[in-house]
Amino acid sequence: MVTNQVLQSTLDGLKTIARLDLCVCDTEGKVLASTWPDPDFGEAEIIDFAQSSASSQELSGCQLFKVFDEASLEFILAVRGTDDHEEAFLVGKMAAFQLQGLLVAYKERYDKDNFFKNLLLDNLLLVDIYNRARKLHIDAAVRRVVFVIETRHEKDSGAMETVRGLFSSRTRDFVTAVDEKNIILIKELGASDGYEEIEKTANIIVDMLNTEAMTDVRVSYGTIVAEIKDVSRSYKEAKMALEVGKIFYTEQRVVAYARLGIGRLIYQLPLNLCRMYIQEIFNGKTPEDFDEETLTTINKFYENSLNVSETSRQLYIHRNTLVYRLDKLQKSTGLDLRVFDDAITLKIALMVVQYMKYMENAEY
Repeated sequence: MVTNQVLQSTLDGLKTIARLDLCVCDTEGKVLASTWPDPDFGEAEIIDFAQSSASSQELSGCQLFKVFDEASLEFILAVRGTDDHEEAFLVGKMAAFQLQGLLVAYKERYDKDNFFKNLLLDNLLLVDIYNRARKLHIDAAVRRVVFVIETRHEKDSGAMETVRGLFSSRTRDFVTAVDEKNIILIKELGASDGYEEIEKTANIIVDMLNTEAMTDVRVSYGTIVAEIKDVSRSYKEAKMALEVGKIFYTEQRVVAYARLGIGRLIYQLPLNLCRMYIQEIFNGKTPEDFDEETLTTINKFYENSLNVSETSRQLYIHRNTLVYRLDKLQKSTGLDLRVFDDAITLKIALMVVQYMKYMENAEY
């Protein structure tokens, strides 16, 4: 629905061009927007005109026009006449045409919003997807990717407007929301655009929202899809990337589904299975029993691809000290991090514990 603010802005622009006052009322005679303070007609007169079969009428020195949304009467437009009634009539006809175009544009935008929301949520049959896309002039066979932008606060209108400002000028990109905290960008891609360009776009979003909307956000994105029916898949991937990123990649502001690695598999495991796995690996203990020194050593060892020399150098300890720590860990867990299979086992176990803690906290 066109807002009164948009109507007022439109009338102000038309008055600047035509140098005539204009007023828009609803079908009950209530003034919605006007360029003059006290219109020279009453509600009853507007209601009578709305119920008549005439498309235009002269009343109290004004020219009245009906503005339709398809077959439904939406507005009554009044143009305050001058001595030149023909001029007022022509201005009124042009203004009515402008308002009808405005109604069509806003209705199409609303219909597109409704279409994309239902598309993302898998509420449309396959045949409906293509039929509605055709009616809304949305190209079905175009490469697209879905971004999910999570804001710190619910209903962050500033963030939404910033994202719309960045991408709404490109009519083939679409910005919407299906819940209170997440903004969704469905972005159309060029033939040569790949994940490098997508990553740059995600970082631009983060930087712009931090700078302009003063909002701390996380951005995730799914994989590229070539058909409109697959947009919901890219959306689900982006949502999963956002959740997995909160668990395993907390320092990253941008998370890509394609780079989730083993975290994506762990995220889909049942908690009961995770608990059994930890019980088997640690024999009743948990990684929470490790002291800070041991955890730092483990993490640094992984960061340096199991390289003893580089790890000892970055920890500022002697090589033999690192070997001693690794031997001590092996005695307590039965896992030797210098052996690839054992290193993988412990890495997965540590990630499983992270996942379990996150899910248990989420339940509360």
